[in-house]
Amino acid sequence: MARTRGRDSLGQAKQRGRRKRVVHVFTEGLVTEPTYIEIIRAQGVLADPTIAVEVRIANASAPGSQRKPLKLVEAAVRLMRDEIREAKRSKLKKEFLPQVWCLFDRDEHEGIETALKQAREGDVDVAFSHPCFEVWRLLHHKTVTGTFGGVCGQATARLPFAKDAANIKVVLPHQIEQGSYAAAKKRALQMNAQHGDHVSLLHRDPYTDVFKFVEDGLGIASY
Repeated sequence: MARTRGRDSLGQAKQRGRRKRVVHVFTEGLVTEPTYIEIIRAQGVLADPTIAVEVRIANASAPGSQRKPLKLVEAAVRLMRDEIREAKRSKLKKEFLPQVWCLFDRDEHEGIETALKQAREGDVDVAFSHPCFEVWRLLHHKTVTGTFGGVCGQATARLPFAKDAANIKVVLPHQIEQGSYAAAKKRALQMNAQHGDHVSLLHRDPYTDVFKFVEDGLGIASY
């Protein structure tokens, strides 16, 4: 299991004999991304089992007004600055340095380019989806072609369980089938490749790079 427990301080690189890296995550969604993270951490396989990863949802109690991309990044940059300062004091090795991630969508948000620029300058990682995170959920089940016209509802409607789900925002274990990650990533890469490098992220519809967060952030190789 990829899940780890405990909330020891940043400076402690070991917990019960295991080395640990802390990953702070700011999510646009209050429910969808956190429930997805919880599920894949429970059934995921770590790329390096010797390094445990503790995930902290940094904005778990934040109101909707603080969940816009630019607000997320601003808070994430401040946290990253504090975390790096503490990491240097603690003399953590490179593999244990903390990470700060933002997961947000294109939707109809303003300031996306500014948010991405500030994230790069502040050493904050971003997992971006266009038009929304549901594209990544959909890729676990089928190939995505064409465009959603920037409308998240169109992506949501194509989820195979959309009509039966009591709350479509909640990601449930049976919706993420075991062994589905490899297929989802392959489909995502094929989907993303339809956009040329000259096309900005704001106009890549559909698009998602959540797989980077799975591998580089959570350290999960498969699920």
